Amino acid sequence: MGIWDEIKGSFRHGTALTRLMYINGAVFLVIKIIEVIGVLTASPGLAPAVISNLAVPASLSVLAFKPWTIFTYMFTHQGFIHLLFNLLWLWWFGKIFLSYLDQRKLVSIYIMGGLAGALLYIAVFNIFPAFAGAVNVSVAIGASASVMALVISTAVYLPDLELHLLFFGRVKLKYLALVTFLITSVFDFSVNTGGKIAHIGGALMGLAYGQGLKNGRDFGAWLNMIIDFFVTLFKPGRRLKVKYKKAGATFDARKMKTDHEYNAAKAERQKEIDYILDKISKGGYDSLTKEEKAILFSESQKKR
Repeated sequence: MGIWDEIKGSFRHGTALTRLMYINGAVFLVIKIIEVIGVLTASPGLAPAVISNLAVPASLSVLAFKPWTIFTYMFTHQGFIHLLFNLLWLWWFGKIFLSYLDQRKLVSIYIMGGLAGALLYIAVFNIFPAFAGAVNVSVAIGASASVMALVISTAVYLPDLELHLLFFGRVKLKYLALVTFLITSVFDFSVNTGGKIAHIGGALMGLAYGQGLKNGRDFGAWLNMIIDFFVTLFKPGRRLKVKYKKAGATFDARKMKTDHEYNAAKAERQKEIDYILDKISKGGYDSLTKEEKAILFSESQKKR
C-alpha cells in the first residue's frame, strides 16, 4: 500500500480529531505549493490571492462577497509555527475531550468556536473606533479560536482532571486552561489584536458549551444535524432509498453498512456505555447527565 493510500485510509477510518488535523494540514500544504508555483512563474500575488479567499475579513462589505470565509478561515494557516502549535493543542486537548465525550461534540465545538471567534472579531473591528483605519484591510486566519474553544470547554467539563506536566508536576485542567487563555488572548493585547479577539470569542463559546454539557445540554446538536444532512447528500456511492416488503418485513437500502462502518459504530457505542457505567460506579446514577441517562435507557431497551 502506498503512502497516499495509507493517508486516505487513515482519513476515511480515523476519528474526527484525525480528520480535523488532516484538513488543517492539507490546506497549509496546498498554500505552500501555490507559493512555490508563484515563485517559479513570477506570480508573487498568486498565494496571497488564494489566502484572501480563505481568510475572514473584518469588513462587512467584503464579507458580503465572501461569506464562506467565516468557515474556511478556521482551517487556514500561512506560517508553519502557527499551524504546529494549533495542531499540538488540538491533538492534546482533543484526546482528552474524546476520552470523555464523543466525536460529534468535538466537531461541534471546533466549528462553533471558530464561528464565535470570527463573529466577535468582525463585531469589535466594526464597533470600536480604534480599528476604523484597519477594518477595511484586516483579515483573520487560523484555528486558534476553535482550539481555544476546545481547551476551555474541556476544562469547564472536567475542571479537576489532573495532568502531569514536565517541570510542574500535577496540574488541574482548569488552571492550565486559565493560564493558556491569559497568555495567548490577554497578555500583550496590542500585538495581533484581531487574533486575540478571536481567541476570546472562542473561549466564550467554549465556556458556554462546556457548561451546557455539564447541565446535560448539547448546544451543538443543531450543527450535527446540518453536517449529517450534507454528509449524506454528498457521500460517494450514496444509495437510493429502495424499500422491499416481504412477509411483513421492510428493508431500507440506505441503512446498509459495511463491516468496518458497523464495527466502528459498535465500538464507539460501547466506549460511551463503558464511560457511563464507570461514572455510575464513581458518583452514582444521579451523576449522569440527561443525555447519558437517555443513552443508558436506550441500550437497556435493546437488550430486552
